[in-house]
Amino acid sequence: MNHVILPPKRFVRTRWAGPVRRGFRNPGLLPVRAELHAILAQMRAAKSMPWDDDRAALYRIIFLQMTGCLPEDEGAQLRFDFETELARLEAA
Repeated sequence: MNHVILPPKRFVRTRWAGPVRRGFRNPGLLPVRAELHAILAQMRAAKSMPWDDDRAALYRIIFLQMTGCLPEDEGAQLRFDFETELARLEAA
């Protein structure tokens, strides 16, 4: 009977380099981070809500889902920044 030994769940293998901790140098997360930071940059540059109600509701869902694949502390900080900016724009 053959037993397969799997690497710890906090590590993933990439073909570019050996084990990489999830969320840190994982090249697959670069577009996710870029999109999240682009949304935040658009919000920070706006003096009033840049989207209609439907788009704002969509971005709430998208932002929550996309930050879920990042490391916990990074995702939590981005969600906090998003909610802070959203509150500022809704008050404007």
